[in-house]
Amino acid sequence: MTDEKKSLKRTLVGRVVSDKRNKTVTVLIERRVKHDLYGKIVGRSSKYHAHDENGEYKLGDLIEITESRPISKTKNWVATRLVQKAAAV
Repeated sequence: MTDEKKSLKRTLVGRVVSDKRNKTVTVLIERRVKHDLYGKIVGRSSKYHAHDENGEYKLGDLIEITESRPISKTKNWVATRLVQKAAAV
């Protein structure tokens, strides 16, 4: 058994949909779940505000966010790493 401690903080991967605020990005998390009654697979989505200290994540980037202490009224996630850069148009 390794000595590494498993992090109890949740991590999610999603797309940056807004980077207009200072030190904050809005991340859209999409997941596919089975409908309770009908059994059909449906898409569900949630938006989270994540802390981006250096403003390094831009619109369209795929990033990983980690749960943290409350930073503001709506912000209790921190952007931890870039998974995929947005495609240049």
